[in-house]
Amino acid sequence: MSETVTFPPLMTGEAAGPGQDPFDLACQKAELGVDAGLVVYDLGTDVLRAALVLAPEVPLAKAMAMLPVCGLGFQNALGALAPPEVAVHLDWDGGLLINGARCGSLRIAASTDAPDAQPDWLVVGLDLPLWPAGDGGDGGDTPDQTALYAEGCADVAAPRLLESWTRHCLHWINRWDEGELKALHAKWRGLAHGIGEDRQQAGLSGTFLGVDEDFGMLLRDDTTTHLIPLTTVLVQD
Repeated sequence: MSETVTFPPLMTGEAAGPGQDPFDLACQKAELGVDAGLVVYDLGTDVLRAALVLAPEVPLAKAMAMLPVCGLGFQNALGALAPPEVAVHLDWDGGLLINGARCGSLRIAASTDAPDAQPDWLVVGLDLPLWPAGDGGDGGDTPDQTALYAEGCADVAAPRLLESWTRHCLHWINRWDEGELKALHAKWRGLAHGIGEDRQQAGLSGTFLGVDEDFGMLLRDDTTTHLIPLTTVLVQD
């Protein structure tokens, strides 16, 4: 797919080459010192992959908010293009759900994994299946997994969704940068998947109560409430 993609001000786009993972490529370019705002993308026939290079000027523990920020950007972007009955929810660790089934994910990497250190760079990647894997596409074998075009979104063009995602990400990044954490938390909580339910995370089991100010997971077991930092979901080299 070679359609023209237009990005918002302060962002620039670069198509990944054949066989290149946009997320890995964005991390490599960030390590070499590319400016924040670069979007590396791959508009495949059956998957949309993109990665955004960022440079938040705060410690990593707070910069990890870019994961839920870009999740909100995805929900807003698809909400603007898809039929109104299409529901998007966000998992704490970056998973995306459309109409209750898993549909791709966000992932995040940084130049450091030290929570108190300011990262030189941070990359958020989007991986979104457009068509179901395998034949048929009715989801019968994997009812908990889906793809965008299997959920009533066949008219959502991948280039337009990518453009919309970057615009909405930039909107929420600006609001985060301006200190609108209360609004960010409220919007995210309204879309969060599994709050109040039992789950396992980082080797612990309990009830997912919500998140702290830095989006760390609050997981309650029979004796205590554990705080699992969002830094635990960083993609490691």
